Amino acid sequence: MIVQFRERLARLIGRRPPDMQVAALCLNQATGEVLLVTSRGTGRWIVPKGWPMPGRSLADAARQEAWEEAGVKGRVAEAEIGRYHYDKDQDRGFAIPVEVRVFPLYVEGLDEDFPEAHERRRRWFAPEDAVRMVAETGLKQILRRLPAQRRHPPE
Repeated sequence: MIVQFRERLARLIGRRPPDMQVAALCLNQATGEVLLVTSRGTGRWIVPKGWPMPGRSLADAARQEAWEEAGVKGRVAEAEIGRYHYDKDQDRGFAIPVEVRVFPLYVEGLDEDFPEAHERRRRWFAPEDAVRMVAETGLKQILRRLPAQRRHPPE
């Protein structure tokens, strides 16, 4: 509710729209579990996410982030399953509004050696437990809708 209020207020006073990131919602098709990783700064549980990448689709950029942050290998769907907003803290002491587009990634394997292996932890959660672990309201809503969404993985 506060995020929506801030967005409306920002439009009234002319602030630019939020920056965009992409995220991979990493799913285990056999168990229905969700893979979360810890953030580097605060250690909060999050989904792998990052900025769009030149030359890649948004879904493929999300897949790349899942590899870098969690060592995930798998198939990503090109259609997003939801969006959420958060304020990303900056090194200069302020935060910027970010809209995150979420893409399902069906995990086929996890590597132990990946770029951020020494900076993050990763763990599988049942969707209802993942809802309790993440902070972002919009991400909680996406996780609550998850069982209906994971019935049709990409070919």
